[in-house]
Amino acid sequence: MYLLGTVLVALLLTIFLRRFKNRIMCLDPKRLDGKTVLITGGTSGIGRETAIALAKRGARVLITGQDEQKEYEALRQIKKESNSLNVRFLCLNMANLQSIRDFCREFMKNEKRLDILINNEGVPAVLDWTENGFSMCFGVNHLGPFLLTNLLLERLKGCAPSRVITVTSNVHKYQKLDFTDLNYNIVPLFTYCRSKLANVYFTQELARQAERHGVFVCAVHPGYVVGNWTLQFSFLFRIVMYVFMSMFFISCEAGAQTVIHCAVSDDILQHNGGYFSDCKPCKLRPHVQDAGVAKKLWEASETMLGLNSSAREHLATRTK
Repeated sequence: MYLLGTVLVALLLTIFLRRFKNRIMCLDPKRLDGKTVLITGGTSGIGRETAIALAKRGARVLITGQDEQKEYEALRQIKKESNSLNVRFLCLNMANLQSIRDFCREFMKNEKRLDILINNEGVPAVLDWTENGFSMCFGVNHLGPFLLTNLLLERLKGCAPSRVITVTSNVHKYQKLDFTDLNYNIVPLFTYCRSKLANVYFTQELARQAERHGVFVCAVHPGYVVGNWTLQFSFLFRIVMYVFMSMFFISCEAGAQTVIHCAVSDDILQHNGGYFSDCKPCKLRPHVQDAGVAKKLWEASETMLGLNSSAREHLATRTK
């Protein structure tokens, strides 16, 4: 009986703490009228909740996904829940570099504003490969946002003050990058952690480079969020994870709050290149603050993607 009572108390305490955590909200009332926001993977999960919240604040919200027909219902629901018709779907495959390049070319040609870019789309800990031969985690979680942001950077500079927000995870602290094998794809959890560490380094180096142009940059840990990322795993695994997530994970709405906070709050501007969680800046472990590693990753990413300053300037010239 004592053991049973202890287990019940622990479960009740866990549920209470989870509900308490769910109440962390972005309280900044700032509106975004006249602003254009681009959210990758904005049709579900944290991206969807962020899109609804920012559309409610008057922003013109562009969300991306791979299939417009499949995402039609999600787009309709976002418009309905935000009471805004100023939400648009754009097709983008973050696992395909040519798709990203084509997307950016069309965006630069057709869109005159980009005030906030939210790199939200990502994949969980999976062992797979992108169409370009990169590990799925490193390719989609790091190289995709890296390329997208660089190709849209001129538009962000032109709309300064602007913001780039990249969704990462605090699991980044459990790994270090191996520059002899950035395309590591052996242990799923390790490759995921490294891709999220790359997000933080990318944020720091981008902040250093773009600050003089009026572009604010930050990384966000949304918390451990209940989502549909388990769908690709076995039925038994999904059942186990459902029980686990119902006790310890937070809702997508709660997970979106720090992203929303970083999109609207002016209090964060003193923390350019910072890492945020629970709507406040957080400290990083010493190895994650290494500016030398951040710059080295930036240069390695440029090489892997065949991207350099002249290539970006060429794209900007073609799309003006």
